[in-house]
Amino acid sequence: VCNMNPPININDLLKGTTVEWERLEFKKGWNPENILHSICAFANDFHNLGGGYIIVGIEEKDGQPILPPVGVKPSTIDDIQKELLGLGNNAIMPSYHSILFPVEFQEKVILVIWVPGGMTRPYKAKVTLGKGSEYKYYIRKNSSSIVAKGADETELLSLAATVPFDDRYNQRATIKDLDKGLIKEFLQDIKSSLADEVDSLSIEEIGRAMHIIDGPKEAFFPLNIALMMFNPKPYEFFPYTQIDIVWFGREGAGGDKFSEKIFKGPIHKMTKEALDFIDRNFITETIIKYPNRAEADRVKNYPFAAIEEAVVNAVYHRSYEIREPIEIRIYQDEIIILSYPGPDRSVKLESFEKGRVNSRRYRNRRIGEFFKDLKMTEGRSTGIKKIIDAMAENGSPKPHFEFDEEHTYFQVTLPIHEASQKSGIENILTPQVTPQVTPQVENMLKILKAEMSRDEIMSSLGLNDRKNFREVYLNPAIEDKLVSLTIPDKPTSSKQKYRLTELGKSVISDR
Repeated sequence: VCNMNPPININDLLKGTTVEWERLEFKKGWNPENILHSICAFANDFHNLGGGYIIVGIEEKDGQPILPPVGVKPSTIDDIQKELLGLGNNAIMPSYHSILFPVEFQEKVILVIWVPGGMTRPYKAKVTLGKGSEYKYYIRKNSSSIVAKGADETELLSLAATVPFDDRYNQRATIKDLDKGLIKEFLQDIKSSLADEVDSLSIEEIGRAMHIIDGPKEAFFPLNIALMMFNPKPYEFFPYTQIDIVWFGREGAGGDKFSEKIFKGPIHKMTKEALDFIDRNFITETIIKYPNRAEADRVKNYPFAAIEEAVVNAVYHRSYEIREPIEIRIYQDEIIILSYPGPDRSVKLESFEKGRVNSRRYRNRRIGEFFKDLKMTEGRSTGIKKIIDAMAENGSPKPHFEFDEEHTYFQVTLPIHEASQKSGIENILTPQVTPQVTPQVENMLKILKAEMSRDEIMSSLGLNDRKNFREVYLNPAIEDKLVSLTIPDKPTSSKQKYRLTELGKSVISDR
């Protein structure tokens, strides 16, 4: 049983002033079969009204509540909750769970069952709770829950194909999970006039203006795209929303020498940080001199534009329902970008090699919209051609695209430029790469001119919170080998001090 209050005032709910009457259903008592059909109908949200509410313990006449309430016995609430859970697991497909609120109203206990529109509609429920029952789709028509038939069923089935995952609202989150600072930064990046108003607006007002929240008006939810871009930890809602970069030594994937770095955070920031890391540490230039002419050619081992397009496309087109990260594998002679699943089934493999990819459907239309605002992509399936063109312009071998018959994965392979390979480039062999530092760590490195104690560093930075200093400043710098301890075998010593490593000094010198 939910230990929160309903998202709306119960008096307003019963008056029908907060939600439409067709989103309310009153039940004198607990009738699991009848209530199951209403849950299925509200979850299907046929008219996109935001689901509905079932009030158990109040009789109705002509759709209007009869007061005072009949109520339910408090001793039956636990059993009802268990039965409701069972209905969600075993009597409706796909599984769906409504939210139950026991409420004291006019000296009686009533049950408010909140049924938001489902993210994975259409739903169908058992016609009866007996064994061997068939399943049917239920929808709301006026104040009744009925079986969807004919054109209504066809339209209901089509609704599932019109709601991409990133454009669905997330019932496991609230608009409080959105970070106003991240929203403002994004609006400033795209030069939106709304950026000037952010500080004076509520999250709800901003969310509605940007269409990143949705749901019933009395309880908005953030859309998945909002959590992906405007929550600092989207991986908590979509596991493995990250980019793993792995680079190997001479022995390749079968050897013992490899290093990795994982990038997490809002998807646009995560993408930019991973690309910047690759650009700084793995892109080299080779000068080709000719005996019969003064001018030399300059080529890159990999054209950054090709890597950028491949990585952005992976972030844009991956499924955030699949618990697999985007993986970038850097070998001595090639870079591989792997994501899940593969492209839409309307796309054929031979069209990739020709650079003529025209998908009829987009998996994440809102990511594409926001990435276009940030000028990270153009959409319209232009990324593949850009990869091919960038490789050709650099004089590199053709890229290779791969996915299986079931379209379960998509892999882009970028071969190294032949001249770079012959020149003995060994930057990939070296595990010592320049780490991507946060602004907080960079500020600490700048003030760490000599050996300093923790209190001295905090004082210089104007910090008082020891836990925040440890987690945001000190530990990341130590983990990235930018800062070392003067007494490493006694990390908690009262005489402990900290100093820059050679790598830390090089990071600062590059700034």
